[in-house]
Amino acid sequence: MSVTTLPALGPTRPLTLPDSVERTLPNGLTVIAVRRPAVPLVEVRLRVPFEEAHLARSALLSHTLFSGTADMSNVDIAAELQKVGGGLSAGVDPDRLQISGNGLVSGLDRILDILASVLVGATYPGDEVATERERLADRIQVALSQPSHLARVALLKRIYAGHPYAVQTPEPEEVKAVESPDLRALHAERLHPNGSVLVLVGDLEPEAALDTAERALGGWDGGGVRVELPPIPPLRPGPLLLVNRPGAVQSSMRLALPAVGRTHPDHAVLQLANLIFGGYFSSRWVENIREDKGYTYGPHALIEHSVAGSTMVVAAEVATEVTAPALLETWYELGRLASLPPTAEELEQARQYALGTLQLGMSTQAGLAGLLSTYAGFGLRLDHLAEHARKLTEATVEDVARAAATYLAPAKAVTVVLGDAERVATSLGALTQVEQDSST
Repeated sequence: MSVTTLPALGPTRPLTLPDSVERTLPNGLTVIAVRRPAVPLVEVRLRVPFEEAHLARSALLSHTLFSGTADMSNVDIAAELQKVGGGLSAGVDPDRLQISGNGLVSGLDRILDILASVLVGATYPGDEVATERERLADRIQVALSQPSHLARVALLKRIYAGHPYAVQTPEPEEVKAVESPDLRALHAERLHPNGSVLVLVGDLEPEAALDTAERALGGWDGGGVRVELPPIPPLRPGPLLLVNRPGAVQSSMRLALPAVGRTHPDHAVLQLANLIFGGYFSSRWVENIREDKGYTYGPHALIEHSVAGSTMVVAAEVATEVTAPALLETWYELGRLASLPPTAEELEQARQYALGTLQLGMSTQAGLAGLLSTYAGFGLRLDHLAEHARKLTEATVEDVARAAATYLAPAKAVTVVLGDAERVATSLGALTQVEQDSST
């Protein structure tokens, strides 16, 4: 296998964290403000716990949240936000509803006033809901034709069977059945301030920003219920799951391996082990199946953190005729790292990448706001980044080798392949036991 020679590494810059101020309002909303005076803008992130809500209703709610209130249409809302150079949008995943946006810092009070009016009085007009309902159903229908989406769906069902995470995309027919009253009921039940976190980052005075947020959002209230998700189930490797896609010229290969959350003592060393295996371009796996053998263009491995647990996911799209060889090389690289320690040079490259990525993620107002919001969803603050950076810096070859042996052994992997079963089943069966998806 060819070896890529990389340039010498420079010194690692120390991680400098900005000061933040925080206040929990009487209604349970936590507000965090950070001054970052790069440009005269403010980034707004509101994270609302939204676990285990009805999939179709949740998805459509996020698309229609800003469709109108009793006093403003969706056009009025957009126009008012544009007056202060701003905009707001919403998205949802199995853990939370996230409202994101930005605008001129001088318009923060107006942005938060509009946000409050939507949170308190969104009406979900029937015509707007009907329009977005069709658009969302069409987008889901398109996604259902994409191999990467289908492979993801199959993997989630395989690893999270019986857990709310197992199905994360509604069916188009389910979306088309949702009406405005359904959305208003879900809004009243689930969009409440207790446990929610608002993050404000920009060229602002933090204490004044907290006062502005309290004036605008202090009246946001709602009973509702907070759903506590059960922990994700342990991975059960079992046979390789082959999902048939007749005529496919590529196979979508997905593996899931055990991982730990951000507060676990092994979090930093597992991140480094993942990077050395396949988490960035200079990793062993990428060097093997992309650079050396040309099996794929963009393989990647990452640790996915959710409220209910964490999982390492390995993904690659490979030509049909090399499906089994690519899987064999993937298992080989996992096994090699799980049984043989990385070199000091490999560890240092991965360490600098991890620390540099951390620095880069905090370098902009938007990046810092996103990090703050993400970590707040797990009960963490910026000081956790300093501790994480310290653990990355202090990790040894022995530490990473131990983490790789604990979490990356190929025998612990759940493997799913989406491809033309007629062409790949026999070669995959020569490697391991294969179980075909009974729905195909």
